[in-house]
Amino acid sequence: MPVAYQSRLTTPEAAVAGIASGMRVFLTGNCSVPQRLLAALVARAPALQDVEIVQVLTVGPADYVAPGMEAHLRVNTLFISDNVRQAVNEGRADFTPCFLSEIPGLFQRGLLPIDVALVHVSPPDEHGFCSFGIEVGITKPAAQSARVIVAEVNDRMPRTLGDSFIHISKIDHIVPVSYPLPEVAMAGTSEVAQQIAHHIAGLIPDGATLQTGIGAIPDAVLRRLGNHKHLGVHTELFSDGIIDLIERGVLTGERKTLHPGKVVAGFMLGTQRLYDFVHDNPIIELHPTSYTNDPFVIARNARMVAINSAIEVDLTGQVCADSIGSRFYSGVGGQLDFIYGASRAEGGVPIIALPATALDGTASRIVPVLRPGAGVTTTRNHVRFVVTEHGVADLYGKTIRERARALIAIAAPRFREDLERRARELRYT
Repeated sequence: MPVAYQSRLTTPEAAVAGIASGMRVFLTGNCSVPQRLLAALVARAPALQDVEIVQVLTVGPADYVAPGMEAHLRVNTLFISDNVRQAVNEGRADFTPCFLSEIPGLFQRGLLPIDVALVHVSPPDEHGFCSFGIEVGITKPAAQSARVIVAEVNDRMPRTLGDSFIHISKIDHIVPVSYPLPEVAMAGTSEVAQQIAHHIAGLIPDGATLQTGIGAIPDAVLRRLGNHKHLGVHTELFSDGIIDLIERGVLTGERKTLHPGKVVAGFMLGTQRLYDFVHDNPIIELHPTSYTNDPFVIARNARMVAINSAIEVDLTGQVCADSIGSRFYSGVGGQLDFIYGASRAEGGVPIIALPATALDGTASRIVPVLRPGAGVTTTRNHVRFVVTEHGVADLYGKTIRERARALIAIAAPRFREDLERRARELRYT
């Protein structure tokens, strides 16, 4: 290794020793959490007060948000993952709502200045460049904005291409590690997910560029696209589901009008199969989310298909995807970035997809009005297609009366009569 690399080598404990009370620390997220550094910081926590940990979504144990830890390490998350959800809703951690496309700007413009960035990278190449690997979208701009960069260099981290590199000269402390990355398997299927995927597949033209996330519905959609042709990907994240489509020649990117032939994303959540597939693979390009999620960049992809989920949709078309009433659940993420971007694209298809019911069929997710305290993730002015297992509601350019009728038609049959009654009471129909 170059002298510049050797001179920066240290232990996890020594690497976090410079973190002092009152500092703001960025923590790389998703399946790229720097585990050894985080463990060392948690061990050091009793000696610290009021250290703010800024993160987005993390996968894995979260000892750093255990009860009582908040006086030492207090999380400020910009998207609520399941391992910090309880802490946020109990007031032991903070939540900052923000579009995924705008999070890099919070760091770069000094609205959330970073003292120390804890990152996770691949070994350097012959030119001294490390790749941020499976999480580039938020991590690269955070690292570029930090006063001090501390990196785990993991020989198990794939070298991904794109705008994804940092030179070792920019890293202040290097902790060499070797451990497998956490894995997130594709979701199991269900009859409801398959029915929703069937309707969505019918909206996707050949030559489309896709934004899909992870979960039962996106995974079911990918499994339904085997007979499509010349598909591409421009997304905030992807999972194992793209591999089979690429290997079968379905997903080629040849018809993309932006970055033809490339799968463009900010990060990935998947298994070791995916990590092996993306390593040094020239079809894959990872970029910061200020680029991948910019609605005006997204709109440059003709036939852009954006598929996003929801917790509930009201009869006017308002979409709540980030809270259950006033209880915070996740965050806006990239939903509106992609819904708006797809709506502006030539031949774009913006889709909100959700099962018609929740709580084992006892509650409708098509509702007369959103619950008190519910956040509006996608406004009624942005929404276009809403899909459940019962069909597709095309709301674009429709009156409230037409929207209410279209949404009632794709609600679960057992709830339609009550929805019709409430629509009349609200003077929607």
